[in-house]
Amino acid sequence: MSTTVLLAVTGLGLGALYFLVAAGLSLIFGLMDVLNFAHGALLSVGAYATWWAAGGHLPGAGSGGFGFVLAVCFGTAVGTVAAVVLELALIRPLYDRPREQVLATVGVGLAVPALLSAIWGPDARPFPGPAALSGTFGLLGARIPVNRLVLIGAAAVVLVALRLFLGGTRHGLVVRAGVEDRAMVTALGIDVRRAFTLVFAIGGAAAALGGALGGLYYGSVDPGQGTSLLIFAFVVVVIGGTFGAGGSGAATGSVAGAALAAVVVGLVQQFANYYTASGLGDLAVVVLLAVLLLLKPGGVTGRLA
Repeated sequence: MSTTVLLAVTGLGLGALYFLVAAGLSLIFGLMDVLNFAHGALLSVGAYATWWAAGGHLPGAGSGGFGFVLAVCFGTAVGTVAAVVLELALIRPLYDRPREQVLATVGVGLAVPALLSAIWGPDARPFPGPAALSGTFGLLGARIPVNRLVLIGAAAVVLVALRLFLGGTRHGLVVRAGVEDRAMVTALGIDVRRAFTLVFAIGGAAAALGGALGGLYYGSVDPGQGTSLLIFAFVVVVIGGTFGAGGSGAATGSVAGAALAAVVVGLVQQFANYYTASGLGDLAVVVLLAVLLLLKPGGVTGRLA
């Protein structure tokens, strides 16, 4: 029983991490039809910025208490700025050229880890997390790492915030209207480009937050961490139905679908790794993806409005 509880909560924590990465990817593709292969690079930027700040290089930041919160905020802010720069400098000029857009984001996704490796080396660096989050607590006979709850809580907050943004704010409504009829919204005097930049900033913030908290989960940061997590993020958005969804109304459903898919992927991976052999959890996720694509190509949520 205790083993099952531990695997379940750990799987939920891993799923929460996948969701933080996949949420921005799903939002950007669902609303803007942009397949951003540089999304993992934004995660790496957020992770390294948090690691740098938590190491005491940023005044007021540190590895404990409020200092760590400040470090996470700094890492998330840096990732958000990087996302805005990416959209303005690279994505916006290529909105009508999807092939070049994909190639450009792939290039950024390869260049950023190489840059981080050149600056801080290719080896993993220990992540200076707070002592309060490095312990465990008891649940039904199992000792659960506290940082798993932090990831789950952060993912829940991001999910609620995204749904409120899309359905209950003026900017969210502008974005959704711009997806449906960009010319009409522009004719009303609304700058849709600013709204799309906002979407990119939100997606980058979610990815950077995932990178910042991913350091807690893995206990370290390395240049390739964003790339490896991006692979599972793509699996999550496919299973969640983002690529099978269409229109602005489907974006809300695809984010919810990504949350559900992230939970499934995290649990399958953890249980498969424990009850089979280490590493077979990745294979189990691939098999799950293949079966779903055969049985329900639209993903678990299909087309939601």
